[in-house]
Amino acid sequence: MKRYVLLVFGLLFFLGSAFGTPKIKWNQAYQSYFIKYKDIAIREMLRYGIPASITLAQGVLESGAGRSRLATEANNHFGIKCHDWTGRTVSHNDDLDGECFRAYNSALESYEDHSKFLTGRQRYNSLFLLPRTDYRAWAYGLKRAGYATNPNYANSLISIIELYQLYRYDNATSYNAFPDNVFIAGKDSEKPSPGASRQPPTAGNASAMHSLRAYNSNCYLVVRRGDTFKSIGRETGISGRKLARYNERKYKDTLREGEIVWLGKKRKRAPKEFKKRQHIVGNSESLYDIAQKYGIRLKSLVKKNRQLAEDGVRVGDKVRIY
Repeated sequence: MKRYVLLVFGLLFFLGSAFGTPKIKWNQAYQSYFIKYKDIAIREMLRYGIPASITLAQGVLESGAGRSRLATEANNHFGIKCHDWTGRTVSHNDDLDGECFRAYNSALESYEDHSKFLTGRQRYNSLFLLPRTDYRAWAYGLKRAGYATNPNYANSLISIIELYQLYRYDNATSYNAFPDNVFIAGKDSEKPSPGASRQPPTAGNASAMHSLRAYNSNCYLVVRRGDTFKSIGRETGISGRKLARYNERKYKDTLREGEIVWLGKKRKRAPKEFKKRQHIVGNSESLYDIAQKYGIRLKSLVKKNRQLAEDGVRVGDKVRIY
């Protein structure tokens, strides 16, 4: 397997049993990658029949979540070598030094070529006899067909798909079935509101892992009854004490059902669409509540609104968030 992928393995993968699936922990770079490219993967699935979960897992693994040299300099997200390629190329050290890899003008071109690569080679023909929802069979089929030399390649794909619930995308019938943001931008006088498709899991599936959501270049989840920083930390692989620090709380604080827990360090301001807009304070809202809503550090929010911070916010006050 490629050297840069091995480096990623060293950070993210923990050895399981000799015949078991590798144990992995949640990683924000991976989650951000899936959110960014899921629509392209779904589009390719609907066009060519390759499971979106498989495409995304391969893409994140081969490209180091889009951060490898091949991905950043050549937009090559799948480590596809030149073979019979007549387009632009790039030299890269892989199993051998100075190997020839395909270069693309965009990540979209890379995803499209990945689909054509699989559909255009006889050794992958048997994959297209499989149901597109059987990601396990696809993963093992890719390994048997020789897509990668790493003996754990199939299990690695499966682990990623199951941890990030990428199999959900395999049932998609359109590109916009899975919106990215929980907040919907309204008129200037309106505050962001939860999207209808982003409700917390119901009691019927409360034992499932939390759905991870994206906003303001960060990821977060919605607290369920009984959640603690410790329990969320066990699920995500992020230290509970770090989570408390990211959310400007104490480790043993009680979490309320429905509140937001950010999984990475919050930003200094809201997204750009709020550059000329302010937040209107609602009932019982504090500056901390507003900071959490937009994924902003409380200290940064206070600096932008010193007078309000000193006087205390009241319903109807306008708060700068960018």
